[in-house]
Parts: sequence; structure tokens; C-alpha cells
Amino acid sequence: MFEIGGGLLFFGLLIALSSIKFVNEYDRLVVFRLGRVSGERGPGVAFVVPLIERSQKVDLRIVTMSIPMQEAITRDNISVKIAAVCFYQIIDSRKAVTKIEDAMAATSQVAQTTLRSVIGQYELDDILTERDKINAKLQSIIDRQTEGWGIKVNAVEIKDVEIPQQMQRAMARQAEAERERRAKVVAAEGELQAAEKLAQAAAVISGQPGAMQLRQLQTMVE
Repeated sequence: MFEIGGGLLFFGLLIALSSIKFVNEYDRLVVFRLGRVSGERGPGVAFVVPLIERSQKVDLRIVTMSIPMQEAITRDNISVKIAAVCFYQIIDSRKAVTKIEDAMAATSQVAQTTLRSVIGQYELDDILTERDKINAKLQSIIDRQTEGWGIKVNAVEIKDVEIPQQMQRAMARQAEAERERRAKVVAAEGELQAAEKLAQAAAVISGQPGAMQLRQLQTMVE
């Protein structure tokens, strides 16, 4: 009889201990009672009624999610490969649990399709020079699509842009031609300034005969 009583006491103690949950500051417990959401609990110590309630923990911290390399066609018909990173967090734990099965996987899929779609709206030069604008557009679109899941997309940033080898060579030639053009412009400006100085000196000498004789004397000395 004592053994049975001791066993029941031990079993009851286990159930009581299992009902106590310690919830971190950055976590929340979504509690289901008989299959329905009854509320959120945490942070701190939370109690879950055994056999009647079950809980699911949700992390509210910002998640850094890499968007794998995506192949897309730009508006000027150039094939590019682009990788990005997405920063998001769950702001509504109930929705994140009840509206979507896997929040991270779903957000990743939305981010990939959105990245390909948005890149197709820009020409290559814009993708290379207007990243901030494209990043903001990506963030806005993905955020709207995941809002119903209780997810907030804080930022999206393009990390890498890969372009075909022949396009890289063409861009290198264009850059070299631009450097040569600028060098010629600088040289021409220098020659123009020198010519202006000579013209000014000639005007001074022609207006002052004494200056002309002094210049001839300096030339003889040299």
C-alpha cells in the first residue's frame, strides 16, 4: 500500500513539475486549451495545466536569413545571379503559430520569388548603382506578404551580384575607355591653362617694351 501511495505521489510530482515552464525574455508561449488558443504566457514562470493544455514556444528575436543565389533576367535581358540576406522577426506569436506551419521556410520562399521578380524590373546598371532603392523595395514587398503571418521584415540587403564573364569583360573595357577619356580631358585642360598663361604673358610683354628687353637679357644669361 505504501509503495502504491509513494508511486502516485511521485507521478503527481512529475506532472506538477512538467506544468511549470520557464520563459525567456525573448520568448513567448502560445497556449492551446483543448485545441484552441487560450492565450500567450511569458516571460518568466508560466503554468500549463497538464492533459488539458499544451504550449508552443515562439522566439521573438530578429532572425538573419540568407536568401540563396537566385538567377534572374534583368529588364535589359541580361542573366544575373543575386544573393541577399533578410532580417525579420515574429511580432505576433499567435499568428505565427496558427497561420503558418513553418514561418522561416515560408518567409524564405516569399523572399526568393520576390527577389527574382524585382530584379526583372531593373536594368543591370540600376542593380549595380541603386542597391539601396532596390533593397527598400524588396523589404516593403516581402513585409506586406508576411504581415498576415505575424512576421515583420526589418530589412533586406543584396549581398552578391554575379554577371556573365563576357559582360564583365565588356564593363572592364568600358571602364578603361572612361579612364582614358578622363585622362585626355585633364591633359587638354592643362594645355588650355598653359596657353592662357602664355597669352597673358605675351600681352604683358607686348604692352611694356622694357619687359621685353628684360626677358631677352634673361634669355642671354640662361
